[in-house]
Amino acid sequence: MAATDTRCSMGVGFQKRTGFEMNDGCDSERLRNMAAREHASGMGRRLDGSPVPGLAKALQRIGVAADHGGFELMQHLAGKLRETGYDVIEFGDRQPDQNDDYPDFIVPLAEAVACGDLERGVAACGSGVGASVAANKVPGVRACLIHESFSAHQGVEDDDLNMICLGGLVVGHALAWELVQTFLAARFSGAERHCRRLAKVVDLESN
Repeated sequence: MAATDTRCSMGVGFQKRTGFEMNDGCDSERLRNMAAREHASGMGRRLDGSPVPGLAKALQRIGVAADHGGFELMQHLAGKLRETGYDVIEFGDRQPDQNDDYPDFIVPLAEAVACGDLERGVAACGSGVGASVAANKVPGVRACLIHESFSAHQGVEDDDLNMICLGGLVVGHALAWELVQTFLAARFSGAERHCRRLAKVVDLESN
């Protein structure tokens, strides 16, 4: 990775909001403070825990993508997201095609999440494994295959997860919707230990 790359510690979207760049040296103190401030404003609270009127921020712009194995599930989830008021950007596939390839849809979604065009992403394939593998090849993306509720929120709170991957042939519609809602409602904690660990992950991406 060239030294001039401006990917930030938590993806380009974080860099756009904070000005933190990889060539700032991933100073853990600065990273912790910025992440905590971002978390506090996103939750409508000051760092001391007191509420900040008018600052409550809900996620709005969500991207979705699936191959044939996740097509039916993603159609259901996209509809539920729109009903709930999200601005949903679909990356395909537009129809169930047994010959399609999941990277063709998952990677563009992941790139949009990494650059900050989307706030979070939801991806699916038959098992969810391929979607997770492809998404995590994009620097700045932290995607995980999740089929239970604890990881759906803990992955965001501790690891700043920005994409959730689901198996369209593994989880039912009701559980998948519950997982997506849990994932979208969660916020990164900004705790020093988590920022420190994420900075080490970003160091791996930059080498």
